[in-house]
Amino acid sequence: MTPAIKVLLVDDQALLRSAFRVLVDSEPDMKVVGEAADGAQAVEVVRAERPDVVLMDIRMPGTDGLTATRMISSDPDLADVRVVMLTTFEVDEYVVQSLRAGASGFLGKGAEPDELLNAIRIAAGGEALLSPAATKGLIATFLAQGGSGAGDGPGAAAYSERLAALTTREREVLVLVAGGLSNDEIAERLVVSPLTVKTHVNRAMAKLGARDRAQLVVIAYESGLVRPRVE
Repeated sequence: MTPAIKVLLVDDQALLRSAFRVLVDSEPDMKVVGEAADGAQAVEVVRAERPDVVLMDIRMPGTDGLTATRMISSDPDLADVRVVMLTTFEVDEYVVQSLRAGASGFLGKGAEPDELLNAIRIAAGGEALLSPAATKGLIATFLAQGGSGAGDGPGAAAYSERLAALTTREREVLVLVAGGLSNDEIAERLVVSPLTVKTHVNRAMAKLGARDRAQLVVIAYESGLVRPRVE
């Protein structure tokens, strides 16, 4: 039997944490292993309980979710912990910073219960939680923060050598990942198997030092490999 997905709830509102707990614990394949009211407490609980997924509010008094996420993602001992940021809106000013800090994706607090549960399963499976709408918003926010996507910024210089190590197919897959496509969609586009796509994605992640697919999206735009387009 597959072990239940261990979830940590982080939000300064006790009522919201209680609602999330009831929802998560009602599922046979997941369980809440802890709660935290701020980022500092969240990091302590993560180190003690080693959850698979952390539902992390971005805005909290004291240590906020962004700082906590950065602390978690920078700790090698917590490499398997996935953080899903909870936002008031699907896209806000902290989304790009959250992904850069190591979050696997983000979800609006107004999401339906099924969306929240699906988000936990997606994150636990190592996938990026970036809907098409969220990806467009991410690109727009990236541009607003000064990202050129032209390949001549500091991000491009930082990733130039590692990008050069990618094979032609890996670069092709990376571009499609940045477009928000799933493994199945990429496989259909390239006429290969989903397993083959997963292999290319994993190799690209290893070569670029990305924790997951969400990080690949940020790298693709910051490096200039993909040029942002705003409709």
